[in-house]
Amino acid sequence: MRIPTIKWAVPHCYALIFFIIVVVAVLTWCIPSGSFDYHAVTLPGGETKNLVVPGSYHVLEKVTAHGDLRQGLSAILAAPLEGIIKAADVIAFVLIVGGAFGIIMRSGAIERGLLALAQRLAGKGILVIPLSMTLFSLGGATFGMSEEVIPLYAIFISLMFALGYDSLTAILILFLGTQIGYVGAMTNPFSVLIAQGVAGIQGNPQLWLRAIAWVVFTAMSIIFTMWYAHRVKRDPSKSPSYESDCQNRALFMGEQTGTVHFSLGDRLIIIAFVLALAVISWGLITRGWYMVEIGTVFLALGLFAGIVSRMSVSDVAESFVDGCKEFVYAAVVIGLARGILVVAENGKIIDTLLYGLSEMLDGLPQYAFTTLMLVSHNIITFFVPSSSGEAALTMPVLAPLGDLVNINKEAMVMAYQFGNGLTNLISPTGGVLLAGLSIARVGFGQWLRVIMRLFPLLWITSAIFAAISAWV
Repeated sequence: MRIPTIKWAVPHCYALIFFIIVVVAVLTWCIPSGSFDYHAVTLPGGETKNLVVPGSYHVLEKVTAHGDLRQGLSAILAAPLEGIIKAADVIAFVLIVGGAFGIIMRSGAIERGLLALAQRLAGKGILVIPLSMTLFSLGGATFGMSEEVIPLYAIFISLMFALGYDSLTAILILFLGTQIGYVGAMTNPFSVLIAQGVAGIQGNPQLWLRAIAWVVFTAMSIIFTMWYAHRVKRDPSKSPSYESDCQNRALFMGEQTGTVHFSLGDRLIIIAFVLALAVISWGLITRGWYMVEIGTVFLALGLFAGIVSRMSVSDVAESFVDGCKEFVYAAVVIGLARGILVVAENGKIIDTLLYGLSEMLDGLPQYAFTTLMLVSHNIITFFVPSSSGEAALTMPVLAPLGDLVNINKEAMVMAYQFGNGLTNLISPTGGVLLAGLSIARVGFGQWLRVIMRLFPLLWITSAIFAAISAWV
């Protein structure tokens, strides 16, 4: 008798997120609701955060005269809309940038520039990977680069196609590049500095160890990406995104072949694009820019491209709308993912999970403590993907536990930054990853098939570095 084979595939991204919303809603019926008390604290850098008061956890009644904390059908159906509303700033940023890119791509300058670059690089295109990933990882490790790379996905996907690679190579360069910077962060203000401030650590006493960890993590990611890219170029059918890339190649690259010739307008647009990236980098590092300022620069760049390429007002407007259409899928994904957190927050189960983890860790021997701390942050990040949000939530409760087992607080911070960064590599609740996959038209399951080859090595390396941090 022949046993039938069962094929399992990760469902559509929207369906996957909605399924997780349902699961979290069910958990609000099973897990006791509870809450810590919070107090506002101004952290280094001037940011104000609501921090947990250690020892203040208390259980809440599920049903009271003021409402029901159990999330039912109505809460499940409302979660996507509430998530989109809460993520409105990120969604607006994605749509504005998408519209601007619609105008820029309509000019054809970027497309011709990428083709010309691919022709000049010839057999040296693989060098784009280590150079780009080093810069993006350094950005993630120092000033917290993350959402800022969303506008670059379309450009890098086109470039990878031109060099003979696939769309997942572009995702690895951009997303893995910046996220591995979060894992090995040195001075990231949204992870390391906030966590150190909350834990009461003065200065950055283990910066040297963080620098070593960053070098190791970045090298591992670059070697993996170069191996993957070489493998796909040698045999494109080995790419998990092979079928979708066959359909998307024409969309990202157009139909241009042969020798590429630049017009003066093309040169001006490309120069303006490079200058815009330089201005954005300057603003991020020296002026604390975020999505509003970055979106403004890209919108100005899009209008400049429309003027230089002599588009009519109607053509500019239509190109902007077409660009928005291409990014709508990604924008909605970000909002839906935020809906998962909405359900968990409304059901008051996040603090209960945190309290349970703290009780489980209390009294453990030193050799097991940092590893279980890492696992704990892996779990918490699924519900709280924000690095700064997780630091403010967990450090006041978990950092003091280190004193009970004679472990320095820097080890607690490292376990947090490793756990948060690694989980966001594989979690469907992270908006930046889903946005990149959506732009590339790549499924979440296809991404997992690639990244899970590297993830176990990164996790083991993280556990080793966390243990070293505790030992020194």
